[in-house]
Amino acid sequence: MNGWRLTGLLSMALVAMSGALLAGHMGDVEGLRLVIRATARTSLVLFVMAFAAAATVELAVNDWTRWQRRNRRYLGVSFAVSHFIHLAALLALARIDHDLFWKLTNVANIFLAGAAYVFLAAMTATSFDGAATWIGARNWRLLHLLGGWYIWISFAVAIGKRLPQGPIYWAMMALLLAAGVIRLIAMARRSRKAAMA
Repeated sequence: MNGWRLTGLLSMALVAMSGALLAGHMGDVEGLRLVIRATARTSLVLFVMAFAAAATVELAVNDWTRWQRRNRRYLGVSFAVSHFIHLAALLALARIDHDLFWKLTNVANIFLAGAAYVFLAAMTATSFDGAATWIGARNWRLLHLLGGWYIWISFAVAIGKRLPQGPIYWAMMALLLAAGVIRLIAMARRSRKAAMA
């Protein structure tokens, strides 16, 4: 499975998962909270796969890493689908239970996450050839570099606050840190090669 077919399949799976969680709780607050938690996790996995794709294939060339690199764009767009479902569930929670929403978040979190969503929207828009050509290769690279690391930081902050809640958050943090380390190692290797050229 490759390309936009991969994005389509993953998007349908994400919508089906979210719909099933909501239906199982009759669309109540607990159902929304389940969707929020589930899509936070699917978003993390898809983000890490897209974020580390180019670096991973540089460090270990095999069928999996080549597939991951070839489908980086489609994994990234699938991450956007997952994270916008996550946003929709958060907004629904704010509408249905305003008090609970504000117990779970604050203005600083909303600002940090809002900036991440702005980056995500811009990165998703420029995942299509026409928009990528319009902004130019240099601007595209800068947007995706800054946006990717900003989203990485926002995940690190969100997960870090939840580490006391149990092993799942430690596993999520380990996955996120591994992706960051892989990117940094690949960047250092490219810098050394450029210096030697």
